[in-house]
Parts: sequence; structure tokens; C-alpha cells
Amino acid sequence: MLTVSNLSVQFGKRVLFDEVNVTFTQGNCYGIIGANGAGKSTFLKILSGEIDPTSGRVILEPGKRMSVLNQNHNMFDEHTVLETVLMGNKVLHAIKTEMDALYLDYTDENADRIGELQLQFDEMNGWNADSDAGAMLSNLGISSDYHYTLMSELEGKLKVRVLLAQALFGNPDVLIMDEPTNDLDFETIGWLENFLANYENTVLVVSHDRHFLDAVCTHVSDIDFGKINHYSGNYTFWYESSQLAAKQKAQQNKKAEEKKAELEEFIRRFSANVAKSKQATSRKKMIEKLNLDEIKPSSRRYPAIIFETEREAGDQILNVQNLSASIDGEVLFSNVDLNMAKGDKVVVFSKDSRATTAFYEILNGNQKADSGTFDWGITTTQSYLPAENHDFFKSDLNLVDWLRQWAKTEEERDEVYVRGFLGKMIFSGEEALKKCNVLSGGEKVRCMLSRMMMLRANVLMLDEPTNHLDLESITAFNNSLKNFKGSVLFTTHDHEFAQTVANRVLEITPKGVIDRYMTFDEYLEDPKIKEQRKAMYS
Repeated sequence: MLTVSNLSVQFGKRVLFDEVNVTFTQGNCYGIIGANGAGKSTFLKILSGEIDPTSGRVILEPGKRMSVLNQNHNMFDEHTVLETVLMGNKVLHAIKTEMDALYLDYTDENADRIGELQLQFDEMNGWNADSDAGAMLSNLGISSDYHYTLMSELEGKLKVRVLLAQALFGNPDVLIMDEPTNDLDFETIGWLENFLANYENTVLVVSHDRHFLDAVCTHVSDIDFGKINHYSGNYTFWYESSQLAAKQKAQQNKKAEEKKAELEEFIRRFSANVAKSKQATSRKKMIEKLNLDEIKPSSRRYPAIIFETEREAGDQILNVQNLSASIDGEVLFSNVDLNMAKGDKVVVFSKDSRATTAFYEILNGNQKADSGTFDWGITTTQSYLPAENHDFFKSDLNLVDWLRQWAKTEEERDEVYVRGFLGKMIFSGEEALKKCNVLSGGEKVRCMLSRMMMLRANVLMLDEPTNHLDLESITAFNNSLKNFKGSVLFTTHDHEFAQTVANRVLEITPKGVIDRYMTFDEYLEDPKIKEQRKAMYS
């Protein structure tokens, strides 16, 4: 279907890909993974023809159509929403455009040409194109009220959905998507997961959303050491098997029989848990054939995120009564009551991200509520990871001096001690002397996590903590929160994070609050809660 032959990519002296040979076949969904800077987005751009490789070729089977999720959100501003979706199928759209132009200037001479075009249009199911595009938009949460609106009039988050509909439209043979879940809510991501799990053509996707990768991928394509290797199974299977491979490599003296038994137990466990999708049977067969020698230990570095507490909190953590907030007269949330108990890990969410951010800002004393009160328990200490952290990085301190600002004792001010914290976050050697005002988004979040670890608070507040982080950091962060002995309030668009960390769900809406002790998946699937949620946003 799609073949990459002898592909090499070099920027200056830096070699990104070295003689890559790989084939992507029909019916499979490939999750493209790799450390930050490994070249995931570059690889997708080469496949789509947006940039040229240094050497080698990309070959798409003749007669097949490739569709790419467009990253330029303003490219179609002069077109209506519906036409933008139709433009996803370039051939169909070109036929329709020519036909419309000929109809406007109808003559006996162009009647034959119209007849030819109508035949092609009919063969491509063109007469249903508008209704198919409309249905796709509605599934992605864009109602028919918007279908004839100009793209320039849509807000950014809606544009993302239209461009996603454009990429999916017309059943392309090869579908290429870079971070398709960005700016989507959980329901829309769920729809996309189901759509792709049942998609019968070839899909290549880059995503930091592990739940999404697990739901849709039949293979993981790992970019490491300048090569690309396909592995059967989803992201979790790849991650755990690569960890097992690394562990077994480190145990060179371990008997072959013990290693084999460990591998067989691993395969048994995964075979029992394969995804409940059309891919399950084939994936199970692939897993049963697995040889651990096929999985290489990764060159990735995982940060050591360990949250310890200076003291254990008592039973009273946080009491919130009748809390409300608004922006310019628009109600963000109202009548929020919360009595947080020791050990609670609460996922706080809302359809409006401004509501959750305002909630944290109020609890941290940075913003005044419209009404209501909150009281922290006297044994609690809090640390907060805000969604926007640029105010923390306005100086030109190096990272050692930056982190030292939160030291409490002389011992903690010691350079070796501070470097230890930075080292856990993969700022080793010279990297620890970088200026804090030149950091990337991901580096800033890792610094903020170092700061939180240093504060040793027993209550953590996290507003979209996975933004800007790579898969390795997200996985390590997720594991650390599952093991954290204190209490957590957090907001995330990462489904896996919400499902595996939270034991309680708090949804804050303009018409009040829904508060349940249950897992995130149970919450989203509960029919009574679905009805309640609908009423609270109507």
C-alpha cells in the first residue's frame, strides 16, 4: 500500500533517518512513536510530500488516495465549513467545481463534458457527498447551524474538528494524522476511536494520548536509533514489552528458562486483555507468535517523578461551599460544594476549560470567587501546577538557581542536592545550567514538576499537566500519581491519566456540580449521568 525505500534524512550534520525501509499495509493502524526530536512529524511530512528526504523514495500504490490532517488552521478561511470538508477528496471536489462552472455557462458544446463529469461524479457517490460530509461534521460536534458558515468565523477548537472531518471524508486509502485528539473533548475522541478501530484502510497516527493509541493501533512504529521498526500490538503492549526487554537485557546471567517463563506469562496476560475491537483476533495471534528478541530495549529516557510528602495530612483536606465564578457576566460554574477526604484523587472537569482553570486559581488565592468559601485543612500543604506557567520563567536564572528558590534548608540549597532534582527530570550536566527563559514548553513543565517534588506538599493541584510533555514523561508522571500517598485535584485531556489516577469525578458546570465516587470511564458511560450532564449545559 505505502512503501518507504532507502529513506535518509539529514539536517546539517544531524542524521534523523538512516536508510529506512518500511511498508505500511492495508487494514492496519500504525502508531508512530519516538522521543521528542526523533522525527515523528518530519516523517509524516515526508510521506505526504510536504518535504523531500535527503535520499530515498516514498511509493504510494497507483490509484490510491492519501489524506492528511491539515495543521494550517487558517488555510480554508474563505470557504464554508461544508465545502472545506468536501475539499478533503480533491478529485471529487475538482469534478464538482468544474461541473458547477459548466452549468452556469451551459451550451450545447459543453453538454457532453457535463455528461462525462456526471458519470464520474455518480461513480464516486458524489450526489451523497453533501449529506455524508454533514453527517461527519455532526459526529464531530459541529451542528448543521455551522455547515454554511465561513471557516474564518469559527473559533480555533471548531476549526480543528472541521479539518479532522476533511481528513476523514471520502474513505481515503491512506490516512495520515499528527496529534488528531488535540482540542477534542472526551466524547469526540471516543467517536474517533470507534471510527478508526473499524476503518478498513491504512492509518498512520502520531499522538501523545495513550488511551487513543491503545484503542486504535494494530501496530506501533518505533523511531529509534535512526530506524523505524514495526511491532504488533498497541502502545501499552509495546511499552511493557520494551520495559521487559530492557529488564531481561540487564539480567544477562538469568537462566534462559526463567526468561522464557517470564515472557510466556507476559503474553498470557496480554492475550487475555486484547482490545475488544475488530483487531482483537489478529492481534492475539500476533502476540502469541512474539519473540522477545524482536523487541529492542528503547534508547528513551524516562524521568524519575517521585512525589513525597513532608508530613501526612489529617482527615480534613478541603471544604468548598457554594463556590461560583464568571467572566464578563458569563457564568463558568456555580454552587460548587466539595468535601475532599484524605486520599481522594479527584478529576475536575468541565466542557469549558476556563471553568476548571478559574477553580484552581480561586483555590490558590490568585482569583476571587463571585460567591462561596473554601477552607484547607490545617494539616495540609498544597502545590500547584498551573496550565500557564510563563510567569515562573521571566528571569534569566540558570536552572540550578531557578530551582533553588524553593529550597527550605541550607542542605536543600546545596548545588549537588538541587542538581539531583534536575537530574531526575533529565536535566543532567550542562543542561542544568541552561537559562530558564529559553526553555521549550515540555522543559518548563519538567522544571515545574521538579519544583513540586521539592515542595513535598501533601495535596497536589494539576491543571492540564500533560500539555507539552512527551509520552515518556506522561507515562512516568501517570505512574507516580497512582503511587502518591497524598490527595490530588487534577484536570486533564489525557483519558488514561483520568481513568487510572482518579477515584472521584467532579464536573463543574454553569448550573451546578456533579460529584461521584467512581472511575472516569464509569462516569462517562453512566446513562443517568449522561442525562444530568445534558441538562446542566443546556
